[in-house]
Amino acid sequence: MDILSLLTELSDAFNAHDLDRILALFADDCVLEMPRGNAPWGARFEGKPKVREALASRFQGLPDVHYGNTEHFVDAAAETGISKWTLTGTTPDGVRKQVRGCDFYSFRNGKVIRKDSYWKIVE
Repeated sequence: MDILSLLTELSDAFNAHDLDRILALFADDCVLEMPRGNAPWGARFEGKPKVREALASRFQGLPDVHYGNTEHFVDAAAETGISKWTLTGTTPDGVRKQVRGCDFYSFRNGKVIRKDSYWKIVE
């Protein structure tokens, strides 16, 4: 499994806002953990349908979202990878966002089984 290529494809698919392309890289039993939520792990979404809904809401909340300045790190033996990025985007009511963050990915058989996202808090 070429995890670096998967991380690059994921980054490209997110920047294209292409849910089908993104979810083609996810296993059916995948888990997505977003930074915000009412639990210590943020908000957790399990299974492709729930992950699709969560990601669709990300694109609705920041219609021009872009992940730039990406850096990818791979641990092939552990089937994991990390992508660091700077998120930029504008909310529907015109508020500009810019934040540094990262995603921790776990893979199985060439598919994402977990995406765990973290953001810096901007005050």
